[in-house]
Amino acid sequence: MNPLQTLSLVLGAGFSSGLNLYATVATLGLLDRVGVIRLPASLQALAHPWVIGIAVMLYLIEFFADKIPYIDTIWDFVHTFIRPPAAALLAYGAVSGAGPEWRWGAALLAGGVALTSHGAKASTRAAVNTSPEPLSNWTLSLGEDVMAVWLSWMASVHPLATTIVVFVLLALCAYLIYGLFRFARRAVRGTPDTYLR
Repeated sequence: MNPLQTLSLVLGAGFSSGLNLYATVATLGLLDRVGVIRLPASLQALAHPWVIGIAVMLYLIEFFADKIPYIDTIWDFVHTFIRPPAAALLAYGAVSGAGPEWRWGAALLAGGVALTSHGAKASTRAAVNTSPEPLSNWTLSLGEDVMAVWLSWMASVHPLATTIVVFVLLALCAYLIYGLFRFARRAVRGTPDTYLR
């Protein structure tokens, strides 16, 4: 893999892992297995049928847990300690041919990207859970699943486009997290007339 392809895989898999780790692992493994992409040697284990099977099974559990208000919040809280470290591990493996400083740099970058996308996802879902109707929660959940699969594929076939898309998505996540934080701070202070300002 050339440096751009490696950066794309680190960013794309990092961002998508923050949304749905199991969909990301299953997608990368399946893409390698059917020959659409060729993962680095250190990530070839993702294409093993057992790894794909476990990732798909965990994805199915998450698929249903993610559709139930408040259960999804608990699920996201637990995965705060799973998604970013797993993204860092994937990135560390993706740059196996580089020196240790580059591997650790890639791991930190992917972990940070995953934490950002995970933080935006979790805080948005917590805010949406206050709505009494389930449609918005289901729509967001399905959109996150599609985004995770799409970015995992994109990272392997369109590295430059993926890099640009991830930077745009990170900016949107930062804006969203900032807006939700301001909204929550105003809600705690009890100034309902300024919620939307």
